[in-house]
Amino acid sequence: MCRSIKTLRRAEGLASEDEIQAAALQFVRKVSGYRAPSQRNTAAFDAAVAEIARSSRQLLAALEQPGQSHARSRARAGN
Repeated sequence: MCRSIKTLRRAEGLASEDEIQAAALQFVRKVSGYRAPSQRNTAAFDAAVAEIARSSRQLLAALEQPGQSHARSRARAGN
């Protein structure tokens, strides 16, 4: 896949909105083959970027952050 897309799920904290938007843009560029779409394709390109960013936010919110499962296991074991 595209090497310039950063991993957004990481132990040191949540990804910023700018990082999510940049990753979505890189993904759509890779899939579409356009660095910058023609005027005719701009609406579809921008809609795809927005949808990928929305899906990425939703995914990141649903996943446990790295290290959380261990803390939860320790908390349960102590109860």
